[in-house]
Amino acid sequence: MPSSTRNRASRQKIRSVAALIRMARQARARGRTIVLTNGCFDLLHAGHVMLLERAKRLGDVLIVATNSNRSVRGLKGPGRPVMSARDRAQLLAALESVDYVTVFDAPTPQRLIMALRPDVLVKGADWGQGQIVGSEVLKRYGGRVVRAPLVKGYSTTALIRRIQALGSLDSRPGARSGFRPARRPRRAP
Repeated sequence: MPSSTRNRASRQKIRSVAALIRMARQARARGRTIVLTNGCFDLLHAGHVMLLERAKRLGDVLIVATNSNRSVRGLKGPGRPVMSARDRAQLLAALESVDYVTVFDAPTPQRLIMALRPDVLVKGADWGQGQIVGSEVLKRYGGRVVRAPLVKGYSTTALIRRIQALGSLDSRPGARSGFRPARRPRRAP
């Protein structure tokens, strides 16, 4: 498949919440299982990929909700996100295991979960059962929450620290180290 076709196909996976609500209703009417996971996915790494592959095996349709830039900044601090929501969504959509991606602009996915009503909600095992936002909602309508084991050695925060440490070792004149919050890239004229 030509790269332009792949790029177009991955962009078509990025949908609004309203479009995903309609899609989820239709899929559920056909007996398909909807799986939802969410997170910042600020620097996509192998641990994320493994979590998403595991989540996909739990159902027919995997929806990934990623936090907006403002939401990530509120959760992680002023130096984040490293990558814009647009870029994070495109990277997630390019993964074979991911069927749909949406960006949500809230500190938690509670309203999104209530609107989509996934059959399965997947979170990393670093979240305690009582900490998982939306778990009570799923229990009320018969959905289930799955805590996926984390892959040792993979962490966005640790990756950022490692990159920053490498940057601080750069002694070239004029070399810059550290991260700046993601900004929307400028389009070429």
